Amino acid sequence: MFKRIGLGLALVTAPMPATASILDYVGQCVPFARAASGVQIYGDAWTWWDQAEGRYPRGHEPRVGAVVAFARSDRLRLGHVAVVSRVVESRVLMLTHANWSREDGRRGFVEQDVTLFDVSRDNDWSEVRVWYRGVTGLGGSTYPVHGFIYGPKGGTTPELSARQPDYVGSLLDAYAQ
Repeated sequence: MFKRIGLGLALVTAPMPATASILDYVGQCVPFARAASGVQIYGDAWTWWDQAEGRYPRGHEPRVGAVVAFARSDRLRLGHVAVVSRVVESRVLMLTHANWSREDGRRGFVEQDVTLFDVSRDNDWSEVRVWYRGVTGLGGSTYPVHGFIYGPKGGTTPELSARQPDYVGSLLDAYAQ
């Protein structure tokens, strides 16, 4: 797939071979979320919430394997999608996603079991903060979220979460600010 970026440069994102680990993927968040969740929606991340209507159940309760649909904002002009890998407690979960933090100055890499903190006033996951590698903790920005898109049962990859995720670290990320 070719995607226009910057000054007319093309970025090539090839599909992953069936034997490759999903954690080795490098590219945009949309193809990663589609492969990791089984939710077969295409187009920019900000369009996923509306596209899911009538095709996939949607809601505001995090569940493992659900796609978190970030809304378009000044900081996320194309939105963002990620996949829930663990639910830690009512306001903290872990997600696995691609193309968020920088690694060696580049984006596109997959991060597994990243803290997502619900900072919404009504505890409805409408506004969140996300762990960011650059500060090794929650970033300073808040992001609007449409909600969760629930994919097909058994449609997620088993590599969404590590065998021993750092639950305590995730809670510290969220509450020790």
